[in-house]
Amino acid sequence: MQRPLSLRVLHFAASLVASIGSAAVARADVKLPAIVGDNMVLQRESDVALWGFADPGEAVRVKGDWMASDASAVAAADGLWLVRVRTPEAGGPHTITFAGKNTITLQNVLVGEVWICSGQSNMEWSVGPHVGPGIANFEEEVRNASFPKIRLFDVQNAIAAAPARDCVGSWVECSPQTVVPFSAVGYFFGRMLHRELGVPIGLVASNWGGTLAEAWTSARTLREFPEFADALAHVARVREHAADLRAEIEHQARAWWTHVDESDPGSRGAAFAKPDLDDSDWKTMDLPGAWDDKLANFDGVVWYRRTVDVPADWAGADLVLDLGPIDDVDDAWVGGVRVGGLHGEGDHATPREYAVPASAVHAGRNVIAIRAIDTGGAGGLTGKPDDLRLRRATSDGSAIPLAGSWRYRAGASMAQLGPRPRQESMGPNTPTALYNGMIAPLVPFGIRGAIWYQGEANVSEAHLYRRLFPAMIADWRASFGRGDFPFYFVQIAPFAYDDDRGEAAELREAQAMATSVANTGMAVTLDIGNPTNIHPSNKQEVGRRLALPALANTYGRKGLVTSGPTYKSMSVEGSAIRLRFDHADGGLRARAGKPLGPFTIAGADRRFVPATARLDGETIVVSSPDVAAPAAVRYAWGAADEGTLENGAGLPSSSFRTDDWPSITEHPAPPK
Repeated sequence: MQRPLSLRVLHFAASLVASIGSAAVARADVKLPAIVGDNMVLQRESDVALWGFADPGEAVRVKGDWMASDASAVAAADGLWLVRVRTPEAGGPHTITFAGKNTITLQNVLVGEVWICSGQSNMEWSVGPHVGPGIANFEEEVRNASFPKIRLFDVQNAIAAAPARDCVGSWVECSPQTVVPFSAVGYFFGRMLHRELGVPIGLVASNWGGTLAEAWTSARTLREFPEFADALAHVARVREHAADLRAEIEHQARAWWTHVDESDPGSRGAAFAKPDLDDSDWKTMDLPGAWDDKLANFDGVVWYRRTVDVPADWAGADLVLDLGPIDDVDDAWVGGVRVGGLHGEGDHATPREYAVPASAVHAGRNVIAIRAIDTGGAGGLTGKPDDLRLRRATSDGSAIPLAGSWRYRAGASMAQLGPRPRQESMGPNTPTALYNGMIAPLVPFGIRGAIWYQGEANVSEAHLYRRLFPAMIADWRASFGRGDFPFYFVQIAPFAYDDDRGEAAELREAQAMATSVANTGMAVTLDIGNPTNIHPSNKQEVGRRLALPALANTYGRKGLVTSGPTYKSMSVEGSAIRLRFDHADGGLRARAGKPLGPFTIAGADRRFVPATARLDGETIVVSSPDVAAPAAVRYAWGAADEGTLENGAGLPSSSFRTDDWPSITEHPAPPK
């Protein structure tokens, strides 16, 4: 889901201390970072880094089963050691042994092609119902996802005030079980490469919904942007006062939750969780689902209650309460006993799975109560109907479905509760926070390249994005030290952003400008978006369109069309404008069954009106009876415009304009 910069109080405290304090941890044994592990894929026929941690001065030897001799290193004063080894041609499985005071042997290591899959929620969106409800046809995709030579590594969300030395994650073989929570775009990209190249593929997913490009960029690069000077100074203060800040944040968080318990009527003594409460006058709502019209503009506490009949043979048995994701934080009770809750600001997409102790379970009538607190946005239980159930903790499959009608009652509003604590804190959109927490721990792992799907969060900052995005690409390339590695990205899809005046089109334009950076490519999605849903479900085609330039440009496949038509030039011909294009492979056409467009046209007064367009060979002629002396044309310039112009290969054109009139986002409208 997309949401503005927000607090991650407890997550921040934990990740901050982990990132800053890790260097001080004593290490009696050789240890490896998470990215160097069993089941990993190493970049083929390349000099790759293998590294880890040991006691300062400890000698470490590294030997892959393909190597004629060991590689060795001595741990530095901070405990870090690193060797570089030459990898063989694609294949495996291999073993790698690391020997110091102790010995570690990694198993089932493959050699092939390694790609990072990063960005915000459209990259994070999972194949199955994990982050979001899954993608189009996910049941079949999951069922057919047995690819043991595709390996998946999912970096756990983390922020940090300084570059972290490690992350949380592990390499797994791609299977119907492991693919469900993985990036759908990343998986479909990797699957196409695997099928076409016939080599192992390693995919490293490092992504977080609703995040800004500057959060994924290092301080080294952001120092060149005056716009981020204050933010960088703030991060430095956080870094320098980590211990004091942690204590203060935890203190304020406890105080805020105490305030919630005292201010919300249902929270006082967990009154609304008591089994004998009379809730007959409460309203009803079908769950799962976002808050209905009665709560559409409400932010704060909402209580849900549901009575279930538990079979006699379940009495005294351990159960599990599954509730799916809840926006934003929650607590749950069964029979008046609190069984769990998630309070992290980033937990809105995390499925709830709470252990219900046997002591809370009774035969017959049992009351389930949920306290959900929405701090902004839609609110509610956002999973699928199958996500809601009460089940036996054993694996016999017995479950009571909970989807359907629940009673609910609104409690204290956020206006009454006040904002969640925020003092010298960081969030996932703090500049450098995600680079430090989720990219730095991967450096200098050997990769072939990166794919990227982000931009929605920067939609109001397109003019800045023109400079920031290319700088971020250069930043990553400098960090990994592997030259100008391939960087392929997705242009944001059509979506009806609130109060858009052209900002979305300018962001798409800024993304298109980044194709001038060496060894990049852009997948256009104007034809596969959803104007009413910022998360289009057709991630299969997105992955395919990213794989096309990779196959053609990175791997040298011939005869592949990798781009739709791109605007080249215009000429005024009387009351019309003729447009010319590059990449018009196989001719220009409108998508089947659709009129060509949408186009607008303007004269010197810069007032654009709808225009008609007709194909004329490999050019397009645009005109309107309302514009006698045209000066400029724009195509698919509305935020939600679904363009129909494509080439013979079926690849769409990006939105474009022929003018260079002042940018909306260079001088944005003042806040309301």
